[in-house]
Amino acid sequence: MKPVIRMFFKTLRVILGPFLLLGDWLTRPKGIVRPEAEQLAIDARTRNLALYHFPTCPFCLKTRRTIRRLSLKIELRDAKHSAAHRDALIAGGGKPQVPCLQITDANGQQTWLYESDAISAYLNREFGDASAA
Repeated sequence: MKPVIRMFFKTLRVILGPFLLLGDWLTRPKGIVRPEAEQLAIDARTRNLALYHFPTCPFCLKTRRTIRRLSLKIELRDAKHSAAHRDALIAGGGKPQVPCLQITDANGQQTWLYESDAISAYLNREFGDASAA
């Protein structure tokens, strides 16, 4: 029975995936416009962030929308189509769950943050527009 259920959901993802991507593209949020110096400072802070994601995962879409709304330059690592990224996610974070934000501090210490709500809360807290709150 498990293979039948897996096949059903895999087929559902194949059918719905393009519609999810189209809907995301059509309803993209506008990014925050900041003064150039402030944006450069934020870009420097985001150099140590990487988001492991699947392109059509609804939770990953939600997280990528937050990144776009906050005008962040965070490296996106496709853990679905890249075995190297998937292996790095499992080795570092301990599980192949996405979305996962890899945060590397100044000392090289890595923190792996799972769950779209937790990632969005972190990004809003660290990089959010104070006037929008």
